[in-house]
Amino acid sequence: MRLLPPIPDRLKPAPKRPGTAAPQKPLELVQEAGISAVDWIDERTSLSGGLRWLLFRKVPKGTNWFYTLGSATLFAFLSQAVTGVFLAMYYRPDVAGGAYESVRYITNYAFLGEFVRGMHKWGSSVMVILVFLHMARTFFFGAYKYPRELNWVIGVTLLILTMVMSFTGYLLPFDQRAYWATIVGVNINGTGPLIGPYLSDFLRAGPEFGATTLSRFYAIHMLLVPGLIAALVGAHLYLVAKLGTTAPPWLKAEHKEPELEAKAKA
Repeated sequence: MRLLPPIPDRLKPAPKRPGTAAPQKPLELVQEAGISAVDWIDERTSLSGGLRWLLFRKVPKGTNWFYTLGSATLFAFLSQAVTGVFLAMYYRPDVAGGAYESVRYITNYAFLGEFVRGMHKWGSSVMVILVFLHMARTFFFGAYKYPRELNWVIGVTLLILTMVMSFTGYLLPFDQRAYWATIVGVNINGTGPLIGPYLSDFLRAGPEFGATTLSRFYAIHMLLVPGLIAALVGAHLYLVAKLGTTAPPWLKAEHKEPELEAKAKA
């Protein structure tokens, strides 16, 4: 049976104080109350074992800042999810002026609307860049090889879904640039072999670009793709925790077996 990592001292409950001890400070009372609440939840769910298995793990020698690209991408996705929820509180997917006017209201009149929309707009570009950088790091470090092939496939799928999120979100402001750029993008999809025409009909919600196209894009952008990304990110993190991370390739070359080095010289 594999032993779990030990619980850090900060998370252990404080020992009972004797009756003559000095009264506890307010901060100590708050800390003990928090620990008691966590213990109460853990006694009924046994989540601490899973969290320790996920968080307290050994990392290979040579781990550097390149290994934080995955965490940065996850943070970018969470930022997009949070800001997207606030934007959805005001947005109306109406082609008769409602979509454009709701975006204009968010930008000019809603409290912190311009800030939240700016975070969502530029955060999408940041997320795409981080996904590509993370994928490049994985490729050049050889982290896609056995036994991590499935994690690589999940990562490629997440890259595709990220591009789908960017494409479907571009139409939502429903201005002239978004309208015509989306028509060009859908027509390009239609030139693909076999499934291209069917994919274009699915995105347009019919043979022509109409009123239901915006609702189709909004549903894909807000419901379908984020749910798939969240599920695949969970599977991705599970495999990372289970299989661990790989050492940089320049360190692997320094730790060859003596017999293999002798054969290579021969």
